[in-house]
Amino acid sequence: MTPRLSPRDRIVDYAFRLAWVVTRHTPEALAARVLESAADRLWRRHGSGVTQLEANLRRAAPQLDPAELRLLSRLAMRSYFRYWHEAFLLPSWSHQRVVDTVVTTNEEGFRRRFEEGSGGIIALPHMGNWDLAGAWACLTGMPVSTVAERLRPEALYDRFVAYRTSLGMEVSPLTGAGNPLTELRGAIRRGRLVCLVADRDLSKSGVEVDLLGEPARMPTGPAALARMTGAPLVALTSEYRGPLLRLHFSDVVEVRPGKDGVRAMTQQLADFYGAAIRRQPEDWHMLQPIFSADFTTRSSTESTVAEHG
Repeated sequence: MTPRLSPRDRIVDYAFRLAWVVTRHTPEALAARVLESAADRLWRRHGSGVTQLEANLRRAAPQLDPAELRLLSRLAMRSYFRYWHEAFLLPSWSHQRVVDTVVTTNEEGFRRRFEEGSGGIIALPHMGNWDLAGAWACLTGMPVSTVAERLRPEALYDRFVAYRTSLGMEVSPLTGAGNPLTELRGAIRRGRLVCLVADRDLSKSGVEVDLLGEPARMPTGPAALARMTGAPLVALTSEYRGPLLRLHFSDVVEVRPGKDGVRAMTQQLADFYGAAIRRQPEDWHMLQPIFSADFTTRSSTESTVAEHG
């Protein structure tokens, strides 16, 4: 029996279905202007997501005064909505357009290791357009397997799985269907590329690392998977350069033993992310808390509210 949707879930599902249909049937330049305007409206409302975005961006650009930080967050919201615009359009893009839109740096070492047949692992932050990066990888000889957070409503999750599948990716759920690491290990044995968005710990079992000069929790899945399989692991960041998306590959992360080794490998990913975020902070689309201090502040606030409730 299909669970009944709440009013909020119905609205969310309808909004995404409408955006998918309208964007694909509207001239791209006009749709881009409409979405940029929508980004500006959401930015002006200065809700909790934008407030958290600015708190995160403050770590990336501590030299900015409040007015400059507000301007940066506006650019970040526009970049975020550009990601969504491209996401809605990607299934209609030609293969040639996908490939021509992406340029890379330091790709050769990782691709050489991947082509040796042991698969590969890429860990990305929420930056630029990770779906376009995945589509590009599939079209250039590195078929992608990944996991997806279960979204509400379920129909929206199913739509995102179908969307990423249409781009050539294999998608496993993060929760509710066994251990996703088992699926990903199987994908690596089949010579596939595992791509994991890894700057936010959804499992609550990650490790604390230094990101942009502050403690933050990041997932250990990429490091653990590299140790279990021997597949090469790199960090990858993406940023917009005019009409193009530039992908930056790190050097292959050395596998290290023990829990301290997993932490050290994850710290290497954080260091690479941090350098890219400082270089292009407006393309970091992080609207959720990830820094330990923000969770501490939130917990303290909730405790105070409860005490005075």
